[in-house]
Amino acid sequence: MTDDAQNTTRRRRWPTVTALTLSTPVLALAAFLAVVRIGGLDDGTVLALPIVVLPYVALATLVVLALLLALRCRRTGALAALLVVLQLWWIVPRTVPDADSAPAAAPRLRVATSNAYLGQVSPKSLVDLVREQRVDVLAVEELSTSAADALDRAGIRELLPHRERPAGTDTALYSRLPITSAADPAWPTTNITVDLAGHPVQLVAVHTYYPLGDARRWADGLHDLRKAAPGRTRDAVLLGDFNATLDHSPMRDLIATGLADTAADLGHGLAPTWPEDNADFPHLPPLIQIDHVLHGPALTAVAISEHTLPRSDHRAVVAELALKG
Repeated sequence: MTDDAQNTTRRRRWPTVTALTLSTPVLALAAFLAVVRIGGLDDGTVLALPIVVLPYVALATLVVLALLLALRCRRTGALAALLVVLQLWWIVPRTVPDADSAPAAAPRLRVATSNAYLGQVSPKSLVDLVREQRVDVLAVEELSTSAADALDRAGIRELLPHRERPAGTDTALYSRLPITSAADPAWPTTNITVDLAGHPVQLVAVHTYYPLGDARRWADGLHDLRKAAPGRTRDAVLLGDFNATLDHSPMRDLIATGLADTAADLGHGLAPTWPEDNADFPHLPPLIQIDHVLHGPALTAVAISEHTLPRSDHRAVVAELALKG
């Protein structure tokens, strides 16, 4: 082979070599996350941390697949295609609305959840959100005593006069609707039952520990909710800071008890809620969805939205649910 021919061959090969070099770490990470998700290896382990980037890795894998196909890298392209199909199987349903349509006359319940970020959230902004969004029940996490007092001064009691805030917890539920029964001790977190057009609806405020701090404690918190859920999910709404995405196995196990994620029902299952101006990650925009509204089969999703509140590192989530009966 002449020198010119060798140079030509090298010029033709370098795009392929470059593509394979760049695609290898992406495909390796995608395959690793797939194994973690399928095997539930994130349950109570540090692997709960990398699993949160699975949707972003799926996007990168799709780009890699397109590149490999363009360069006719068949073997590596086949692996990328397999990973893309698997990832799309998990992710696409969250982006496609599949909620049951609610009759116009069906009673509606508007709920909201907000993490107060160690009590620092602007009380006026939170009260304004409740007023503007016509919230019936509000769950607040990381609520200190001073922050609760500030909410009262800002007017929360006039809008949501009923409340449940057990001593020793950092979660509270505020309700426009009267609380009709004592909290159910089977649930491990703050909960109330309200009357919605003659139908009892149980609301459970959720705030699990964060996996970066203690993955075992985080998973145990979700397991405790799952253990309490059987027989209690039909008329239930679980809302709050779950510190979990829909790819975490403990979260998927909880949902499998008979719950549905409102955002995923409405094709909004990739809307990030954290971090929103977090002191530890000051330059990051919201990247992951860890604040959720889950509902039982007696209710159906109608609407959901996220809202930025000053001095909170989570976006507040407002959801509207309709009673199916």
